[in-house]
Amino acid sequence: MVYVLDVDGNPIMPTRRHGHVRRMLREKKAHVVSRCPFTIRLDYETEGNTQPVTLGVDAGSKTIGLSATTEKDVLFESEVILRNDIVNLLSTRRELRRARRGRKTRHRKARFDNRRKPNGWLAPSVRNKVDTHLSVIRKVHDILPVSRVVVETASFDIQRIKALSSGKDAPKGKDYQQGDQLGFWNVREYVLFRDGHTCQCCGGRSKDPILNVHHIESRKTGGDAPNNLVTLCETCHKGYHAGKVKLPNAIRRGMSFRDATFMGIMRWALYDELKATYDNVSMTYGYITKDTRIRNGLPKEHRVDARCISGNPKATPPDEWFLQRKVRRHNRQLHKMTIGKGGKRRNNQAPKYVRGFQLFDKVRCGKAECFVFGRRMRGYFSVRLVDGTVVSSDVSYKRLNLLERRKAILVERRSAAPPHA
Repeated sequence: MVYVLDVDGNPIMPTRRHGHVRRMLREKKAHVVSRCPFTIRLDYETEGNTQPVTLGVDAGSKTIGLSATTEKDVLFESEVILRNDIVNLLSTRRELRRARRGRKTRHRKARFDNRRKPNGWLAPSVRNKVDTHLSVIRKVHDILPVSRVVVETASFDIQRIKALSSGKDAPKGKDYQQGDQLGFWNVREYVLFRDGHTCQCCGGRSKDPILNVHHIESRKTGGDAPNNLVTLCETCHKGYHAGKVKLPNAIRRGMSFRDATFMGIMRWALYDELKATYDNVSMTYGYITKDTRIRNGLPKEHRVDARCISGNPKATPPDEWFLQRKVRRHNRQLHKMTIGKGGKRRNNQAPKYVRGFQLFDKVRCGKAECFVFGRRMRGYFSVRLVDGTVVSSDVSYKRLNLLERRKAILVERRSAAPPHA
């Protein structure tokens, strides 16, 4: 599929007439705008007739599904892998800043104005994912004359999921206002009560009267949810962190609801911003998508779900689809955390270009089109596909040909499998 823009840069209907496209490029009647997806711009006036095109969006916390369809054909399909490293990066930054303030500033006057959040504020990890949704939807509008957008955003009843997973009855009515922590001052008091004020490691055999609340997974990755906390006596707690005590295998983190919480937060934020940007936007629901997919015998994939969301599940699927991945733009940490000899810190940032290549440049290695995921100053790189599949972990820069400079969203063309493979 070749995507076409008119002389003013507005998208018109794409074409599969590859021979005609080659002739226009050879005769200077058009020029290439983008290599992947392959897009040309006409250099002469045209009528620019279009058909109704519906874009289905399967919103998610890890992967987005996109499918732009007409009644008969699928014009564009894609899956986008989102970033999930922002929480860890912000936690690391918070640790570094806290340590620096402790070293540099012994006392600082309390400030509270900087804690006020403006209306519509979202946590950085959620904001990045919402912005990525908006960005990839905008890029589809840039290459296709989309007339309608249909988005599916899931809604989860977390209290119901928790109750059913623990063997309890599903909550009803006032039950939603009377959660497990009702009547407790804070999470710590609830965890101590839940565990019977007894060490869950030694069962009270240490006779230590001091009880601590321990994070099963680190606070950085697991958070302060009750299912990530357990009661330990101070003897077992110190022994565990000293490596002398091993916790029982029964102590494990409970179910994580991070993705469900994200979908609940971003649902209306994404829908409202889409309605403010585009004219014809509507919302659908997951049970409708599932029913449509099953009735038409389609496989469970994000891009196929998006095709069902668009309302044209029987449209002829394309010969190829696109796998995309959102990547980090900058590394803002200037120095490494460990201090070297002489009290000097080593730089944490590599040069922008190494042997003429930068991180995430699209290159050709042999017959494969891949991306630079790692560089060494001696000129040997690690190149991979968008999904992380290693093409070569140690290839010389002399064997790489630059195809495209890095972008915030990596794009890879993939062949479509048979519908019922």
